[in-house]
Amino acid sequence: MFVTENMIDDMVARYGQPERASFRFELPADQFGRIRSSQKHGRNHDVTVYIRKDDKIVVIAKHMYPPELYRAPSGGLRPGEPFLDGINREIMEETGCTVELERFLLRTAVSFVRREDGSSSGDGVIEWRSLVFLARYLSGDFQFTDHQEIREVRLATLDEFESFSRIMRATDIGGLHYRAALHDTVKRLLPTTE
Repeated sequence: MFVTENMIDDMVARYGQPERASFRFELPADQFGRIRSSQKHGRNHDVTVYIRKDDKIVVIAKHMYPPELYRAPSGGLRPGEPFLDGINREIMEETGCTVELERFLLRTAVSFVRREDGSSSGDGVIEWRSLVFLARYLSGDFQFTDHQEIREVRLATLDEFESFSRIMRATDIGGLHYRAALHDTVKRLLPTTE
C-alpha cells in the first residue's frame, strides 16, 4: 500500500475533509481477477477526478465500454510518486488536460468479494479505496496519450451521467456497478451550476 494515511491527510489539509462511503460488490472470478491484476506493487486505490470545464464534466470511455458509456477519469499513483504529481500525470495521460484540484469530495472503502466463495477474508476479498476530487480544467486539447486504455475523451453534462449509470448497471460487470454507485454518491456532493 503506497498511498499512505499521511499522504491522504495532506490532501485533506489542502482540499478539505471528504465525505466517506462504504460499498460491497460481489464479482465473478474473471472480474475479480481483473481487479487483482491491477494491484501491482500492492496498489489498492484509484484517484477519480471530476473535472469541470464551464458547465460540463470531462469524461473518458475505455475500449471495453459499450457505446454511449463514459465516466470520470481515474487512475493509480505509482510507488514513491507524490500525490499531486500522480494525479496530474494520470489526468494528462487519460484526458490530455491540465487541471487544478478544488476539493476532496469523497473517500470510499470498497470490498470486492469473489462470488464463488463469498468469503470475507483472505484471497477472496480485495479491499479497495477510491479518492475522489473535484478539479477545474485549465488547459488541454483532449489529445490523451494512453491509447491502450482510453478510447475517447469528451465533455458531458451532469444530467448525462444518469444515462451512463443506467448503462453501467445494465452490464454484468461488477466494477461498472461500483462506478455507477460512486457517481450516485458524488453527484450530491458536486456544486450545482446555474
